[in-house]
Amino acid sequence: MAVETSAGVGAEVPVLAGAPLLGSLFDLKSDSLGTYLRAQQRHGDVVRITAGPPGLRAELYCVFSPEGAQQVLASQAANFRKDNPFYQEIRDSFGNGLLTSQDEDYLRQRRLVQPLFTRRRVDGYAGAVAAETASVVDSWSQAPGGVVDVTEQMMHLALRAVARILFGTDVEATVDVVDRCFPVITEYVLRRGYSPANVPRSWPTPANRRAAAALDELYAVCDRIIAQRRTAAAGGGGGEDLLTLLAAAGSSHDGEFDAGELRDQVLIFLLAGHETTATSLAFALHLLARHPAEQRLAREEISRVLGDRTPEAADLDRLPYLTQVLKEAMRLYPAAPIIGRKAVAATEVGGHAIPAGANIILAPWVTHRHPLHWPDPDRFDPGRFAPEAEAGRPRYAWFPFGGGPRACIGQHFSMLESVIALAMILRAYEFEAVDTDIPVSAAITLRAEGPARCRIRRADGPGSSRRPGTA
Repeated sequence: MAVETSAGVGAEVPVLAGAPLLGSLFDLKSDSLGTYLRAQQRHGDVVRITAGPPGLRAELYCVFSPEGAQQVLASQAANFRKDNPFYQEIRDSFGNGLLTSQDEDYLRQRRLVQPLFTRRRVDGYAGAVAAETASVVDSWSQAPGGVVDVTEQMMHLALRAVARILFGTDVEATVDVVDRCFPVITEYVLRRGYSPANVPRSWPTPANRRAAAALDELYAVCDRIIAQRRTAAAGGGGGEDLLTLLAAAGSSHDGEFDAGELRDQVLIFLLAGHETTATSLAFALHLLARHPAEQRLAREEISRVLGDRTPEAADLDRLPYLTQVLKEAMRLYPAAPIIGRKAVAATEVGGHAIPAGANIILAPWVTHRHPLHWPDPDRFDPGRFAPEAEAGRPRYAWFPFGGGPRACIGQHFSMLESVIALAMILRAYEFEAVDTDIPVSAAITLRAEGPARCRIRRADGPGSSRRPGTA
């Protein structure tokens, strides 16, 4: 595709020093987030990192400034495409849905899906989120020793919520399959996405066979439910779950999704819709567990606004401090800590020359800690997201949902789910951190590399009497 852009005549991009033969390969494998952070601290906002042996060496052009992120994602978005090997591996496993599709495929899919993600439509999912949250909260009365691992529990909650919204009454069978198959597939994607060379997927290696079996099982359950929905729709039936609405989506210009396209959208929604929200919820709870003063302020707001009633969509605007807590958790622990693109044509970013074909790395993990915009960046401070503070920062100093024409279509749903779930959980329980240091790594989404256990105690105040808790 033709792209009009500058000739890329800026300054040479500084290089992060690495090993003589392999560059920064092992640093990226052992701690990619720390490596990117170190690159910015040593060399500034545009840095080149090399990794791998000669002949298989990758060159990564890392862009860390808010202005650079805005250029890549928004103002010159057409010049930066999802053409890198990592996205291809996701595409080959989870399909060509909204996360991975490009060009006219993407535009058509976005036009078909967009009406299902209006604020009014998404607000209608608040009841399903509240019901799943209440079930998880109630189950904690049996927590051994009054301790829960919030990463594990929020993954369970977010998966059930998105599966219920997608599949309606078929949630149970779907959750079991996703729980079993997703870890196998995501590990496979990660290994292949970061490897300089891969054997074909068709070769009968143990890894290929495990991944193929998991994909077959996942595809089968999706295909079965899609076929049932289409049969019901043909007979004049059908419900209001998102899959039914996707199956009915269509226009004279764009047509409708066929069965394979529906499966692709479902798999991408499952992938992007539960791991990202689960990460935000888990770290918000764990941060509050480590900061009792901020936890108290959040609980006071929840009590004042909600009392005993179940939260609803309109409460998002009535819980500003809880929203600030969530945004600060997403700053410190962005669910998508690394975003990749490939430059189509040569250009300049931050006064530095970027060649055509360059692999571009944006790192919310680093930009969210940029010292020019985030004083004392590792400190948890929800006040950073008070309206007056937000107004004083560049638009892309905080971009957990990406940005530009490919900004996450589900960001309002994620915020809705997260605020409702946090409100119900904090109204029912007080939290104290057991594990204070949670190592993380960049997988498809941000991954906690250890438990994030919290000791819970039933809270006093409005709403708590209806929620069983630990003694």
